[in-house]
Amino acid sequence: MLLLADAVAVLHAAAVLFMLTGALLALRCPRVLWLHVPVGLAILAVNLAGADCPLTELELWLRKRAGADPFQSGFLGHYVFDPLGLDVAATGTRLGVYTVAFGLNALGYGLLTVRHRRRRGRIPAAMS
Repeated sequence: MLLLADAVAVLHAAAVLFMLTGALLALRCPRVLWLHVPVGLAILAVNLAGADCPLTELELWLRKRAGADPFQSGFLGHYVFDPLGLDVAATGTRLGVYTVAFGLNALGYGLLTVRHRRRRGRIPAAMS
């Protein structure tokens, strides 16, 4: 069970990294958007609803079944912010997370939009 919990943690980390970088990856492979959009929207919905992440819940359930101690601070808190000495619930930490996530996605989708418009002849190459 503990091995399954670790596998869920790795999958969770991959989902978070993909949510952060998927729009930038789509600059190289536009088909990535077919996966990035629903993953990003699902993660956004969970965060905006203030709900517990299903992957975190699954990992905790598996860890409990294996007899391991559960963590309390959520996935990012446990694996990223606690080791750095940051409080995941602090306003500054949350603002930083949302700023990074929004910024990377805005950059990626902005560049994709410019590329799409340039290919359709709506933006002259000299202006970009």
